[in-house]
Amino acid sequence: MAVVGSLLEAGQILMSWPTPLWVVVGLLLGMIAGALPGIGSSLGMAIVLPLTLPLGPINALCLLVSMYSGAMYGGSIAAILVNVPGTGAAAATTFDGYPMSKQGRAVEALAISATSSTVGGVLTILTLIAVSPILIEVVLLFGTPEYFLMAVLGLSMIGVVASGSVVKAIVAGAFGMLLTTIGIAPNSPELRYTFGNLSLYNGIDFIAALIGMFAIAEMIKISAQKGGIAKEGVDLSGNLLDGVRTAIRHPVTILKSSFIGMFIGAIPGSGATVSNFISYGEAMRSSDDPDKFGDGEPKGVIASESSNNGTIGGSLIPTISFGIPGSGSTAVLLGGLLMHGLRPGPQLFDAELATTYTFMLALLVGNVVIFCIGIFLVTRLGFLTQVDTNYIVPIIVVLSMIGGYTLRTNWIDVVTVVGLGLLGYLMVKYNYSVIAFVLGVVLGPIAEENLLRSLELSNGTYSIFVTKPLSLILVVCILIILFGPFVKPRLERVLS
Repeated sequence: MAVVGSLLEAGQILMSWPTPLWVVVGLLLGMIAGALPGIGSSLGMAIVLPLTLPLGPINALCLLVSMYSGAMYGGSIAAILVNVPGTGAAAATTFDGYPMSKQGRAVEALAISATSSTVGGVLTILTLIAVSPILIEVVLLFGTPEYFLMAVLGLSMIGVVASGSVVKAIVAGAFGMLLTTIGIAPNSPELRYTFGNLSLYNGIDFIAALIGMFAIAEMIKISAQKGGIAKEGVDLSGNLLDGVRTAIRHPVTILKSSFIGMFIGAIPGSGATVSNFISYGEAMRSSDDPDKFGDGEPKGVIASESSNNGTIGGSLIPTISFGIPGSGSTAVLLGGLLMHGLRPGPQLFDAELATTYTFMLALLVGNVVIFCIGIFLVTRLGFLTQVDTNYIVPIIVVLSMIGGYTLRTNWIDVVTVVGLGLLGYLMVKYNYSVIAFVLGVVLGPIAEENLLRSLELSNGTYSIFVTKPLSLILVVCILIILFGPFVKPRLERVLS
């Protein structure tokens, strides 16, 4: 009954002005950010995040999650029209979306994208709401030792999510953790790495780090690109209704891809880019004529677009339950939760349950709005790909600087934005994992604080981490992730 009451309260909050306005504004901003390659949901949310301070927790979170959802659809616009994915989550959309555009079916492809994104998002958010009572019970089982182990589990995923050198990913994650040690130590008055500078007593701001890594780094990257994102005009032609009908005629592909996205999104660090390709590959594998894929096959667009919006529901699970971001976008969302005084875990499923349901319902309503915007404005979205980078770069750099300073009115945050922006650019250039760095920044303080608190509770005895069944399960999971890649080949040789 408490869940039903909280859902009804959340519905009333969502329908109370001006919350619906912020949902629509977030969707529009997200779609624009997603349609502009180099920006995307992570960067767009990072820029807007410090500007949400005056809005209050509910409106701020509704704005942020709506941007996240809108950007997932928006990324398909440039992918379909000019073969440049607005976000990594739309990379697989280019395989069949752009060929459809060249065949004179651009509007049909965009309509397929809007329909698939809407259905995928609605299905997974409804599933998330349905399983939330079970999720509540699971989260309430977690105490201080379990939160430490969950943080360690998230950190151990660095090696799993590393694309390329595992050593580089570990270095990136370790450096992210190192930055979080600046300032006053948790549970003690000890100062660390402040060098006598009063501005560093409160440490490096998490949000400033995200703005630098996502916004400034990407702007440095695209600043070398001259002119607009698209080099030539885009012919928007095709049948709108055919696109909607085509998507509806493939319910199995939508269902399968949506839940693949949700499952992969729940794995910290994987995100929509991974689910995008896996869903596309599965659609191709199960197709009666896989040779059509890559030449304008609508099922390719359906699979990739339903999966990336489906990823949103999955990525919220570790974020709101344990404070572990499932993607770069949820890392920014996590920053929004913390900035507005909301801690992931039991608080979001107890005292703040209505708030949690409000932004879930905002995502649900937002997906329906995406369908309406995508269908009725679909023929006018081509201009977004023509925006000159000479306008994009200075606007975003200025907004990032203002946002950094607004956080705490501390110039150290502006220095952080610039410094980590340069670092982020170099990390991408030399194939160091930005996601690994973000995991280190996010999970480092959680691990340290809960480790110290657990040891205080146990009078320094480490057995507190293995006394409960849940703790033992987490320890086993950590060991499997860390040592599994080394043990598995040896076991296979022995068994063979």
